[in-house]
Amino acid sequence: MTALAQHLAERIRAEGPLSVADYMTEALTHPDHGYYMSGDPLGRAGDFITAPEVSQMFGELIGLWCAHQWTEMGSPPDIKIVELGPGRGTLMADAVRAGTGVPGFLEAAAVHLIEASPALAKRQKRSLSTLSVAINWHPYFEDVPGGPLLVIANEFLDALPIRQFVRTDSGWSERCVDLDAEGCLIWSEIEGPAPTPLPAHAATALVGDIIEISEPRDRLAAQIAGAIRGHGGAALFVDYGHTQSAPGDTLQAVKGHRYHDVLADPGDADVTSHVDFEALGAIARAAGTAVSGPVTQGAFLTSLGIEARADQLSGGATPRQTGEVLAGLKRLIAPSEMGTLFKVLAITQTDLPLPEGFQNRGF
Repeated sequence: MTALAQHLAERIRAEGPLSVADYMTEALTHPDHGYYMSGDPLGRAGDFITAPEVSQMFGELIGLWCAHQWTEMGSPPDIKIVELGPGRGTLMADAVRAGTGVPGFLEAAAVHLIEASPALAKRQKRSLSTLSVAINWHPYFEDVPGGPLLVIANEFLDALPIRQFVRTDSGWSERCVDLDAEGCLIWSEIEGPAPTPLPAHAATALVGDIIEISEPRDRLAAQIAGAIRGHGGAALFVDYGHTQSAPGDTLQAVKGHRYHDVLADPGDADVTSHVDFEALGAIARAAGTAVSGPVTQGAFLTSLGIEARADQLSGGATPRQTGEVLAGLKRLIAPSEMGTLFKVLAITQTDLPLPEGFQNRGF
C-alpha cells in the first residue's frame, strides 16, 4: 500500500467516501505524496510520453501558430504566452525557438508558466534558462497579469478532477471511493440529488450509465475565455477526448506506459479522464469568444505543414536521424498513434479570422 493510500484510508474512515474529484486531487497533487509533486513522470523512464517529447516538430508548429495569431491580432507590443502544465519545458523551448523567425514576436513576448509541481518547475527552469524571453511561474491561471495573451494547454485538461454520477432506476448516485472490510480502496455509490445543472446528454443515459462533470475544467475554460474576451488573444487546447458529449466512464490510470487499475497505487500512477470538447466549446462560446474545431491532432499538424518540416529535418541527416524524424512524424499524426485520439480546439477573440489548422468554427 502506498503512503497516499494509507492517507486516503485514514481520511475515508474519518470523513466517509471520497468523490472521484477528491480522489483525483489527492492522487495527483497531495503536497507530500501526489503523483505530480515530487518526480518527473515523463519520458521512457517515466509513465508516459507527451507530444513535445516525441518530436521537436510539435512545439515548433505550436510556436509558429502562436506567432501567426499575434500578427493577426495586429502585433501588440506586449503579449503574454501562457502554458498550462508545461511538463519539462520542452514545448515552450521549441515554440520560442521557432518564434525567432517572426520579426518582433519575441521582443513583445513574456512567458508565463502555470505549474503546481515544484519538481517540474525546477526542471523547467533548467530547460528554459537560456531562452531570450522573460519567464514567470504561477500556480494558477488567474495569477497571470491582464493583457493580450496566447494560451497553450497540451495534455492539461485531462488531469483536472472530475465527478462521476451513475444513472439508477430512481435517479442518480455519485460514484465514490470507499474502503472494504480489509481497508482496501473500492468503488461505491452514494444515493443523492442529481448534479445541478445536469448536462444535456444526461437525458440519453440508461440505467448503469455514467456521466462525468469537471467543475475545475469548466471554470478554467470560462476564465480563459473571459480573459480573451476582455483583453484579446487566443487559446489552443490539445488533449485526448471526444468531440460530442455523451455518457461514459473515461477515468483511467497509466503507470509504466501501460493502463493501470485506477485505485491501485494512488500517488504512483497518473490518473486522468477524457476531455469533453463539446462542453469546452460551449463554455467558451457562452463567454463571448469564437470557437474553432475540434479537429484531430493529425489533421491539425498536417495542415500546419508538419510533413514539410519533417522533410527539412531529414535533409542532410544521417539514416538514423531520418528514421527518428519519420518515427516522430508517424507517432504524432498517424490514426493508429496519436493522430486521431488527440483533438485540437481553439478559442479566439471574435474579430480574428479562422485560425490556421482549422477548417470551420466549432459546434
